[in-house]
Amino acid sequence: MDTELRAVARVALLIDDPADKLACVQGLDVAASLIDPLRELPGVAGPGRPERPLLVPPARVPRRSTGTVEGRAALLHAIAHIEFNAINLALDAVARFAGLPVAYYRDWWRVAVEETQHFALLTAHLATLDRAYGDFPAHDGLWEAARKTADDCLARMALVPRVLEARGLDVTPGMRARLVAAGDAQAAAILEVILREEIGHVAIGNRWFHHLCTVRGRDPGVTFRTLCARYGQSPPRPPFNVEARLAGGFTREELAEFGARVNSNS
Repeated sequence: MDTELRAVARVALLIDDPADKLACVQGLDVAASLIDPLRELPGVAGPGRPERPLLVPPARVPRRSTGTVEGRAALLHAIAHIEFNAINLALDAVARFAGLPVAYYRDWWRVAVEETQHFALLTAHLATLDRAYGDFPAHDGLWEAARKTADDCLARMALVPRVLEARGLDVTPGMRARLVAAGDAQAAAILEVILREEIGHVAIGNRWFHHLCTVRGRDPGVTFRTLCARYGQSPPRPPFNVEARLAGGFTREELAEFGARVNSNS
């Protein structure tokens, strides 16, 4: 079996069954693994995923009140689906893009491992609500961003961690508060763990976005705006979790450009 880290990432990416995917990711000793940054691996058209959930347009994903068990289950299922996609996105970032520093591959493998842990926490809690991953429809927005940025790591770092995943930093506190109000302290605690670790994931995206801008001799601000326009991605818009975004590597200056109210004590 090929145990080189990027090859294992590709294998894990293509696994359909969530339990098997998690076992593959969590079973690798990354510290002892060979990493070949120059290796060119065959492309992947799409990730492995189970037959369910049914994928539908975002507007058709059910939104229900967290005041009911069904509503809480629907919310947690939606978050679990995001985390499952995030596993695949991290694995794709490792397998797809060659020629980067070894630290890049270690960083994104760490993200994949932590996303598997988030997915496991969420699906375990769903089981206490008599629901499982796949029981509700979901949308494919995150992986669509991966498709659009398949040919350029700089675009991937700009659009996925800095736009889509960073939005999670903004909305998670509100979801956590709704779960607390609904009396689901365990689900709220899971979201607290996810928020803390997602700050680190956004920071990794910011780090490698700025690294690639430096390597290519590009201005980060101009490059970010240009890539958002080129790929049809709306740039970040308020309201923001300013504290979390600052911890995740955004600067006060760029948050102010996005429309955030940022003061020197933020």
